[in-house]
Amino acid sequence: MTKAIVTAALTGVLATRDRCPAIPYTPREIAEEAERAAAAGAAIVHIHARTPEGGPDWRLETFSEIFSEVRARTDVIVNFSTGAVGIPPEDRIAHIRELRPEMAALNMGSMNYAIYSEKMKAFHHDHVFANPFKDVQLFLETMTNAQVRPEMECFDTGHIGNTRPLIDMGLLTPPYQFSLIMGVLGGIPGTTRHLVDQVDSLPPSSYWQVIGVGLKQWPLVATAITMGGNVRVGLEDNFYVEEGRMAKSNGDLVEKAGRLVHDLGREVATAVEARTQLGLDPTPRAAPLSRGSGAGSG
Repeated sequence: MTKAIVTAALTGVLATRDRCPAIPYTPREIAEEAERAAAAGAAIVHIHARTPEGGPDWRLETFSEIFSEVRARTDVIVNFSTGAVGIPPEDRIAHIRELRPEMAALNMGSMNYAIYSEKMKAFHHDHVFANPFKDVQLFLETMTNAQVRPEMECFDTGHIGNTRPLIDMGLLTPPYQFSLIMGVLGGIPGTTRHLVDQVDSLPPSSYWQVIGVGLKQWPLVATAITMGGNVRVGLEDNFYVEEGRMAKSNGDLVEKAGRLVHDLGREVATAVEARTQLGLDPTPRAAPLSRGSGAGSG
């Protein structure tokens, strides 16, 4: 069985420090978390940009600074997000076109995206995450031209099915890289049974990782390890090492994922080994100087 690739999702866009003090905002803080995650065993870091106050940031300059700060500290694989609500598609993809990270998230379908509190009997977040095919096609064509590996984020089985026309058109070519996101309200539940179904639905020549939301993360991580898949952990998805014990950094979550990998009989892949497994260029991609100014503003 291949070595398990661990991804750390460092910050996301929704959670703030009043919920988890360890969430990084600034490029330097994000890079320091990337360094901690890599030291704990992460081969890939998945990154959203944040403003100094904690809001989402789509400025090209911010992503460029994050890339440079990360590369100054570690050779981990950099995966930038393109997921957003209410941001024009051109702004969501500009940093991928200009900065050319090794990987970028490609959201594969639209959905109701919500966070509901049973205690409060209320929704904390309630919005439509829109990803029509025309946007997916724009993002995919941009990634292909920039030689960036699309990491297809699927929140439900229908999102996996959305790859079929893109494969038929020749826009998606193997090997395919999937992230199976489970446990988001509006998407597929986070259970072992549903994960097995998701994996069985993938096209041939697919790599995959599971992304569990909240404490559902840990049983899904264990299941994915035993199934030969890869895993994503990190503060974007889950704050807790275990119930009642909040992580002090992304490194805490990566460290636990690594222990599970070893306990279940596999080894953790280094960034070098992950590049080889995934068919990426073995040389870490450097952070280029920004070639634009306003293209990534939002």
